[in-house]
Amino acid sequence: IYSFRAAEVRNILDFPKQFAQGAEIVMLERNYRSTETILAAANKVIGEASERFTKNLWTERRSSHKPQLVSVRDEAEQANYVCQAILAEREAGTALKAQAVLFRTSSHSGPLEVELTRRNIPFVKFGGLKFLDAAHVKDMLAMLRFAENPRDRVAGFRVLQLMPGIGPSAASQIVDAMATSLDETLGLARFRPPQRAAQDWPVFLDIYSGLRAGAKWPADLERIRLWYEPHMERIHEDAITRRADLLQLEQIASTYPSRERFLTELTLDPPDATSDQAGPPHRDEDYLILSTIHSAKGQEWKNVFVLNTVDGCIPADLGVGTKEDIEEERRLLYVAMTRAKDSLHLVVPQRFYPHNQTARGDRHVYASRTRFIPASMLSAFEQSSWASAALKDDPRQRPGVKVDLGARMRGMWK
Repeated sequence: IYSFRAAEVRNILDFPKQFAQGAEIVMLERNYRSTETILAAANKVIGEASERFTKNLWTERRSSHKPQLVSVRDEAEQANYVCQAILAEREAGTALKAQAVLFRTSSHSGPLEVELTRRNIPFVKFGGLKFLDAAHVKDMLAMLRFAENPRDRVAGFRVLQLMPGIGPSAASQIVDAMATSLDETLGLARFRPPQRAAQDWPVFLDIYSGLRAGAKWPADLERIRLWYEPHMERIHEDAITRRADLLQLEQIASTYPSRERFLTELTLDPPDATSDQAGPPHRDEDYLILSTIHSAKGQEWKNVFVLNTVDGCIPADLGVGTKEDIEEERRLLYVAMTRAKDSLHLVVPQRFYPHNQTARGDRHVYASRTRFIPASMLSAFEQSSWASAALKDDPRQRPGVKVDLGARMRGMWK
């Protein structure tokens, strides 16, 4: 199914033609995993493939529940929806291990991982590091924690060693000097760094002093990123790729009202989390599965959620260069859909915040539903829109006064 390490789909498509006698083709069409409604939708998706062995999966597993095609406002609402649905299923008796969230690329799960952590929903990720476990994300959060609490020795020890010339010994001396000073920032300023760190030290002091003085949130996270990026480029060869994670962290942080609230909800049991409804999932033996679609091949779960079912994600921007690439992406969606046994949710965020947009403005773009599910296929899905309770209560979402937009536009040209 996948193209990697010289493997390609032509190996099986061309196989019957490679022998003079011709190979006998045996169709394996009976499916013992998914319900008939899930298979009906999956068959429609793969049925549009330009070249394949024509087959139609069938099953005796009857169901009246069609796959869900759910529209949400953005990735933050997507994370909220998935968490709410997972907890509802858990309350109904479905273990977390029987549920999975699939995504095209490892980075797509970042906002969801933060929300799962905030709600204390345990999870295991396959096909990439957990977002909050990545070294560069840990570095950023360590600087934020160190600014919030100068006596956080673990955070300070990590941050200080990011600068060239400061090793474990010097870092220990610095945090000790801060601990014995009545004014931690003053204790830091009085410390004489090693000669190799002399150039970076004044910049660090300026950033840290500003953060301690109370920079505006979430602007202080941007200040940390701008300070950290040169060090990241020196430490990591793939700094460009990692930078996207830092920008995503900024976007996630902007949804919290303060620095303290952001750090608290990432590290402590949040008072307003709904994970207490689930009970047993707090134990380590039960956890949600997060996986890239590639890593999910051969697996199955009762409930499956597919993130970012939009053009640009499925198919990926880099996966539309050729006709063959597009067909590969179609097969990926087919594989994701057929991992589900009883329930399938395809989530369609309508708005994304691009990481590389520097022009002024809202810094968001709108996305369209994946091209692999055109309007002619929608009858195979149960369509719905979802918004969190907080969004529904937002006054900006309530119906307002009707505006004659056409008249306004015409008035601009008078």
